Amino acid sequence: MATVEDVLESVNRSQASKYKTIEVQKDVEPQLDLGNLLTVDQNPLELKKFRADKEAYLKSQARDNTQLLFNAIWKLPTERVEEAICVKLPETTTVLPREKPIPKVKPPTRWEQYAQLKGIQKRKKGRMVWDEEIKEWRPRWGYKRANDETKDWVIEVPGNADPNEDQFEKRMKAKKERVAKNELQRLRNIARATRSKVPGVGLTPTEKPSKEEVGLALHLAKKSTASLGKFTEKLPKEKEAKHVGKKRKFEPAIGDFKKEKEQQLNIIDVMENKKPKLDITKAVNRVISQQEQEPSDERRKRGVKVKNRRGPPRKKGSGGFGKKGKAGKGKGAKGMGGKGKGKMGKGKGKSR
Repeated sequence: MATVEDVLESVNRSQASKYKTIEVQKDVEPQLDLGNLLTVDQNPLELKKFRADKEAYLKSQARDNTQLLFNAIWKLPTERVEEAICVKLPETTTVLPREKPIPKVKPPTRWEQYAQLKGIQKRKKGRMVWDEEIKEWRPRWGYKRANDETKDWVIEVPGNADPNEDQFEKRMKAKKERVAKNELQRLRNIARATRSKVPGVGLTPTEKPSKEEVGLALHLAKKSTASLGKFTEKLPKEKEAKHVGKKRKFEPAIGDFKKEKEQQLNIIDVMENKKPKLDITKAVNRVISQQEQEPSDERRKRGVKVKNRRGPPRKKGSGGFGKKGKAGKGKGAKGMGGKGKGKMGKGKGKSR
């Protein structure tokens, strides 16, 4: 018969085969970053075991590295917090990249700027408030809150109010206006911080709205119907709102082929008409003027003075060019012209 020692030894052997030891031996000591719970193993892989069974080899390596990490964690000082043993991790040594950018600091609102300027400190309100009617403590807001006005089944009508006015509806309308005002103020704070404009929301709650704002609000109210204002009646002497925009109209995808052909031909005609037309007379005149200007430009470059062909009017009895007799023999206005040798050679000529 087996003794008790043999049974205990067999149990220890079965547990030892089932659970691995916490002692792990590595040729190169892994680097541990306890702040990030990170283990960096720089030991080379055993290729034979890796090629034989990749999954089993990688699992064994992960188990050994995790065991080394837990061994180092349990060496740190521990403390008990609400029946749980906790360890305070040290500072991190490995710089890891962030998944998302660092959140930007929210700019202060208008009230926060005013409170900072005046030195007003924010006091935290308690969540529970004493309800005088029920005589018990209730939450300030939320479910079963204290002083809940929505639970009133009767409302006293003020002395200066219309007796036929629905006070319940008036109270709900006032609450919606407060919520809308708070939302608009929140958008204004964001717009002021980002230096952008507040999005248009129709007629904003202002003390004295302008004529354009009232017209825009009226237009938006008409467009809010199911027919987009198509069957909404217009007021007498009503004008269209400015800067509203027009809805674009598109042709149907499948329609009259003859009309589509005409549209395509019109597009081609417009493209052809955009080509410059050739004016032959204008082109010839431009070429002639350029040819006349070329010799004068060349002379100006050389420094030669160009005489004015028109010049002063010629006298009667003179020759073809210059003064009397210098251009050669010629007759005067009365028939006789003087003889002489001119610079241009001998010759006869009639004066004008």
